[in-house]
Amino acid sequence: MFGPKLLAARTIGGLSRRSGRGGGTTLPGRVLLRVAPDAIRRLGGRLTGERTIISATNGKTTTAGMLAAALNAAGREPIHNRAGSNMAWGVATALLEGDPDEREGLFEVDEAWLSPVAADLSPTLLVLGNLFRDQLDRYGELERIADDWAEMIAGAEGRTGLVLNADDPLIADLGRDLSSGELRTREGTTYFGIEDPSHALPELQHAFDAKHCRRCGAPYRYERAFVGHLGHYHCTNCDAGRPTPDVAATEIELRGIEGSSFRARTPAGELQIDLPLPGLYNVYNALAAIAAAIRLGVGLADIRSGLGAVKAVFGRVETIDVGGTDLSILLVKNPAGTNEVLRTLKQEAERAGEPLDLWLALNDRIADGRDVSWIWDADHELLAGHAGHVTCTGTRAAEVALRLKYAGWPQESIRVVPGIGPSLDAALAEAGGRLFALPTYTALIELRTLLAERGHVAEYWR
Repeated sequence: MFGPKLLAARTIGGLSRRSGRGGGTTLPGRVLLRVAPDAIRRLGGRLTGERTIISATNGKTTTAGMLAAALNAAGREPIHNRAGSNMAWGVATALLEGDPDEREGLFEVDEAWLSPVAADLSPTLLVLGNLFRDQLDRYGELERIADDWAEMIAGAEGRTGLVLNADDPLIADLGRDLSSGELRTREGTTYFGIEDPSHALPELQHAFDAKHCRRCGAPYRYERAFVGHLGHYHCTNCDAGRPTPDVAATEIELRGIEGSSFRARTPAGELQIDLPLPGLYNVYNALAAIAAAIRLGVGLADIRSGLGAVKAVFGRVETIDVGGTDLSILLVKNPAGTNEVLRTLKQEAERAGEPLDLWLALNDRIADGRDVSWIWDADHELLAGHAGHVTCTGTRAAEVALRLKYAGWPQESIRVVPGIGPSLDAALAEAGGRLFALPTYTALIELRTLLAERGHVAEYWR
């Protein structure tokens, strides 16, 4: 009876896409899981090759896209939820509609869904990038997620390889095996991290989440931090400090919105990476993809080629020509991620030598998180001297405008315009050839849908 259920779900997905209303990346999987709750286990069991799962608070979509690009350069086309639908139904949709001849799977999975999806999919490789405070009303505290992930990894009993961020204390700790009573790295664990001290933050940010050792509770002491709490740290009481990364970035050069480059030191040798994506956060994403690709048997030449040709994924530094104006879309959803966007835009403004025109959309729907107080922990002050025309919109437009006022942005340049369409039109009318859009998740969906309706982009679910 499983076959007819698959056919019904595929038919519903096709009808959804043809309707032009979206849902093609989630509805087939939702229907399938409703009629066959074990569908991920059954469909995943058909994959005879590698089964890779990527999860993180920030960067999982981009990291998955980078790893897919490296695999593609090596002639491998995994089944992949490339549209970014990363809950159970998104994974089910990808498995349902994937090419039956492909025997390899690559899936990005939401933090809260990681354990149940991993239990069904039995990944051969698990890539964990970071844990940041995000939507506390939905996820709860970071330590709860870290504990859940630790229990999942312990239950895998060595069947799953690990690629972990050495610079995130919450993630690095997951690679330690305490069965002998000593702190030692689990077999099959690869760590990645940044070794270039020149890009360390001058001081710890407000969005600094991992303060105490998960082993003994003593405060961490940081030698340097790069992104939020990601950096070089050690416990003041026990030996649970930063592991030495197996894959490390040195000689990092950040070129504003245009991209970045770095030297990667790996167990397979060194390689120069020229990345067409900006920011130190994308260096971390690239390191995770490099480490995973090496574990999956991809050669350095294909890794370099794949990452050099990678394209911005949905709303992650995606640039769209809108009537002669370059609209660059940078998703913001929590303090740490927003800080890195602001940091990148500051570099871009300094490089260009002129202020930036900005469109900010803050929503408080379920997928965004109802509590928007996180905007006060993001360091909007970074752009205080670099903002040109500023348009605020979304369900909580007034709050983001107030935050910008207190951050020292010029009040005369800030205006609130209700509605995604009218606000975008107003911002484009004033933009000097380029407009930077900073939407939260549901605002990003609204923006992309509007742009598709106007013929500027294809519908994101196609």
